[in-house]
Amino acid sequence: MAQTSVNVAIPHHVAIVMDGNGRWATKRFLPRVAGHQQGVGALSRCVKACMARGIAVLTVFAFSSENWNRPADEVSGLMELLGLSLAREVPSLKANGVQLHFVGERQRLSDKVRAGLMQAEAATAENKQLILNVCFNYGGRWDIAQAARKLAASGQEITEMALDRALALAHVPDPDLVIRTGGELRISNFLLWQAAYSELYFSDKLWPDFDEAALDEAIAFYANRERRFGKTSGQLLPGTQASTVKAA
Repeated sequence: MAQTSVNVAIPHHVAIVMDGNGRWATKRFLPRVAGHQQGVGALSRCVKACMARGIAVLTVFAFSSENWNRPADEVSGLMELLGLSLAREVPSLKANGVQLHFVGERQRLSDKVRAGLMQAEAATAENKQLILNVCFNYGGRWDIAQAARKLAASGQEITEMALDRALALAHVPDPDLVIRTGGELRISNFLLWQAAYSELYFSDKLWPDFDEAALDEAIAFYANRERRFGKTSGQLLPGTQASTVKAA
């Protein structure tokens, strides 16, 4: 496995739009669900690579709130794949210190799927090596709206800090690096609030082909960015980068 140099700045939190599974399968004259199956393998490799490189948080876009509009057989195949993946991958994730969070609206999911998500989260709750957020039936606009509803229902004033703490990813700092595979140049309703100051990296690789070398290329891109968060270059101390950490 390729390793990054110890001198390379490593992002604390990496978020990925895992795009291109269906196109990967279509190019090979396979059903689209076969591409999603290969995508699960790519995610497993990526989790291991992130842990090896010292990344603390990995957030992935697995199923968007707009994906319900896809063909019914693909949606049902994705739901079945989620159940199978949980049964197969969770024991390994638990053994390797990965803490799982499923982020998104769950009411539309079946009772069986909801129960599987809760069980996976409970089984890995004490792990500390890597936080893995799987955004499933998630949308950035949904996240902001649900946070606002939560504050309004509790009678809290809707301030920037209060809204930030009510978001579905309030348990982790905002992503330092957002990667999108598949050659598209948009974020597609992913982490609209949290990605305000993230570095954006677009890869032409389809997600099943995204490997350790591709991750290292994204990290190298990140390491060469100057993160100013509204400041000028002259305001940054030599050799340092600005950073953001959510208030406790």
